[in-house]
Amino acid sequence: MRNLAPYIGITDFRSFEQVQAMLEVFKKHKHPKSPRQLHVGAMMSYKTLHGLPTKWTAAFPKANEYAGIFASPETFNCLHFADYEERRPDIAASLEEAIALCGPHLHAIQLDMVWPDPTQIGKGYYQGCQRLGLDPRQVDIILQINRVAIERMKSTSPFVTDLDLLINNIRHYEDRIHRVLVDKSMGQGIGMNATELLPIVDAIDESGYALVGVAGGLGPETMNLVEPIVAQFPFVSIDAQGRLRPSGKALDPIDWEMAKQYLIRALEMFGEN
Repeated sequence: MRNLAPYIGITDFRSFEQVQAMLEVFKKHKHPKSPRQLHVGAMMSYKTLHGLPTKWTAAFPKANEYAGIFASPETFNCLHFADYEERRPDIAASLEEAIALCGPHLHAIQLDMVWPDPTQIGKGYYQGCQRLGLDPRQVDIILQINRVAIERMKSTSPFVTDLDLLINNIRHYEDRIHRVLVDKSMGQGIGMNATELLPIVDAIDESGYALVGVAGGLGPETMNLVEPIVAQFPFVSIDAQGRLRPSGKALDPIDWEMAKQYLIRALEMFGEN
């Protein structure tokens, strides 16, 4: 059975020691009956996977580190695979290779892409799980609905709304995705606008095609940004990245005291502490 519990996410883990420290905080402050999970996110990109020059090489884990980061069966372990350069012919093979690096406790792969080809996604996903000996029913695919993806689907018809186009696009993935993360910030620490996101979250929730998460500028001092969404959708998942360091820049290491305070305040906000 697929685990569809909501999560509180931190993206940019670099070591298992960091995971253990945050899991301890999460367990200490989470209500025993809460279904919410700690989402452990680690970044990879097409370029870092293939050893191509990129500014992210030093910021992302090395190939041999992912399985160690994802060593705990108690956390929701998610590889974030980023590739905003479209129409790569080898995306299926790249996803297979990426998943195979993550070890037996991988629970999800998030596609930080712009409407990737569903067939290629499905092929890479199943072959990667097969190489790890994982049941695909135990590994979620999360599709990032980023600002480029949202801008891409502006309707030119008076009879079709932008939200209709969004749901139609998600429908094309059928059972290949299980969750979506609405994230216009794309790891840059840009604060979300709940008024803009609420209709999107509502439309996805009503469609029933995928569970919904949101991200964008969340950190220990900015949880108020997501409160209007949580008020209407208490089981929404959230993720944080850029605003977990004083600089707000994802190239810098996470400040783990900030991450701790973010976890505590998120659990308080959800009423699950």
